[in-house]
Amino acid sequence: MAFSSAIVLTDLNDYIAPSQACIKPVEIQKADKDVQGPTEIKVDKEGAYYEISQDDGQEKKLEKASITLNDCLACSGCVTSAESVLISMQSLEEFTKVLEQNKHQRIIISISPQSRASLAAKYQLTPIQVQYRLVHFFKNILGVHHVFDIAFTQDLSLVETAREFVDRFREYMANGGEAAEKAIYEQQQQEESAGGRPARARGARGQSRKTGESGSMPMLASSCPGWVCYAEKTHGDVLPHISTAKSPQQMMGSLVKNYFAQKLGQAPSQIYHVSVMPCYDKKLEASRPDFEVDGIRDVDCVLTTSEIDQMLQSHHFLEMPEAPIDDMFNKVGTDPQTGQQTLLGVPGSSSGGSLEYVLAAAARELFGLPTIEGRVTVKAGKNADVCEYSLMSDDGRPMLRFASAYGFRNIQNLVRKIKQGKCTYHYVEVMACPGGCANGGGQIVPVDANPKEWLSQVESIYRSVRGVWPEENETIKGIYNEWIGADDIKRKTILHTQYHAVTQSFQNPLATKW
Repeated sequence: MAFSSAIVLTDLNDYIAPSQACIKPVEIQKADKDVQGPTEIKVDKEGAYYEISQDDGQEKKLEKASITLNDCLACSGCVTSAESVLISMQSLEEFTKVLEQNKHQRIIISISPQSRASLAAKYQLTPIQVQYRLVHFFKNILGVHHVFDIAFTQDLSLVETAREFVDRFREYMANGGEAAEKAIYEQQQQEESAGGRPARARGARGQSRKTGESGSMPMLASSCPGWVCYAEKTHGDVLPHISTAKSPQQMMGSLVKNYFAQKLGQAPSQIYHVSVMPCYDKKLEASRPDFEVDGIRDVDCVLTTSEIDQMLQSHHFLEMPEAPIDDMFNKVGTDPQTGQQTLLGVPGSSSGGSLEYVLAAAARELFGLPTIEGRVTVKAGKNADVCEYSLMSDDGRPMLRFASAYGFRNIQNLVRKIKQGKCTYHYVEVMACPGGCANGGGQIVPVDANPKEWLSQVESIYRSVRGVWPEENETIKGIYNEWIGADDIKRKTILHTQYHAVTQSFQNPLATKW
C-alpha cells in the first residue's frame, strides 16, 4: 500500500528543532480600516513573502517577524536550538554590514576545528589547506584583521574543566563519597553475579549523590549550549552538576576582549569578534547576559559553517591562494616528517576531547598515574551515542567512571538517573546533537552523500589533526602567568560562568513530553 507523501517522515532523529511557529507572541499591527477584501500570500524565488489583494491584484511585501535573543533565551516554549529563529544580530547580513561600515573597530575571526573539518570534507582539502585559504579570504578579501583558531582555547577550557573536576571529586570523597563508592561497587558485584539483573537494595548509592549536595556527582560537561539551555529551562535542579568552565568559544571571547585588547592598548568596544561554529545554538550562547560587560559582548557575532560556506561559494574557494597563519592564538606545530607547518588539536572526540583529557588529568592528580594507557575499559551503550569508560585500579576496581551521552534521548535517560540518585558516573560528556559537534546543526549538509558516511568523513578529517595535550601548549602557560597569575578569584571570574533556572509560566506538552 502506498503512503501519502504528506505523512511520510524522512531523516527522523531525536534532535529537537524549534517549532514552526514560535510561541512567543509577536505584536501584529492592525490593518488600515480602508483596506477591504480578501488577500492571499505568495512566496517568490528569493523566499520573500507578499500579500496580494484579490480585488485589485496589488502586492505588498511582508516584513519578517523577529524576536530578540534575550526573548528567545527567556522563553520556555522550545527546549533546544534556535535554527529557524530570526536572530537579527547573529547573521551574515549583520556581519556584512559591519565589514562595509566599519571604520574604527578591529575585526577578529575565530574558527572552530569542527567547522574546518566540515569545509575540508566538502572541498576535499586538508584542514591546514582550509585554514590557509580561510585566512586569505577573511584578511585579503573581506578585510578582517586577525584569524584565530578556537582549538587554542580548547586547551584553556580543558584545563579549567579538569581542575574543577578534581576539586569536586575531592570534595565529594570528603563528604561521604567513600561510603557511596563502596556501596556502588558492592551493588555492581551483586548485579554481575546475578547475571546483570539490578540488585534490590541500593544503600548509599541512591542517597549520597543527590542533586545540589557539595561535590555533587556526576559533573556534566558545559560546552554544548543546546544542552545547557535545555537544562536551564526544564531541569533546573540539575544545574549544580554542570561544569562552570566556559566553552572554548567563550574562552576565546574572554581572551580577545580582555587579554588581547590590553595587548593592543584598545578598549573591548573597539574589537568586533566573530566566531565560526558548527552549531546554531552558539549564537544563543554568545548572547547570554553572563558573557557581556557594560553592553559589550565577548563574542559579537556567531556564524555557522554553512553560513560561511555561502560566502565561499561566490569567491571560488578552491582557487584561492594560501595566506600565513597568525602568530597568536593559533595551535600549530611542525610535521616531523615533512618539516612543514601543521595544525594541532586535542586528542579525543570531535566534541572537544573533554572526556579524554579530564580522565587523564584526574588520574594524574587524584591517583598519581602518569598515564591511563592500559587502565581504561570501554563499554558500548545501548546505542552509538552512549559509551562508558572506567579507570581501573591494579586490583580491578573502578576508580573513576566516565561516560559520553549525545542526543536528547540519551540526555533524558541521564537526567532521570541523576534525579533518582541512580547515576554512578563521575563525569559525563553531554552533547545535544547525536554524533556530537561534528554533526552540529550548522554544519554543511551533503547533497548526495549518505549522512552517516558524511559524518564519518568529517570525524576522520577532524581526527587527522595531531592531538596534543594542553600541557604542551607553552603559550597557554604564559597567558595564565601573565594574565591571571595566582589570583584564584580572577581566574574564576574570567574563565568560569554560572547558570540560571528559567521559571516556566505554563506547561507546554509539546516541549516536554517525549
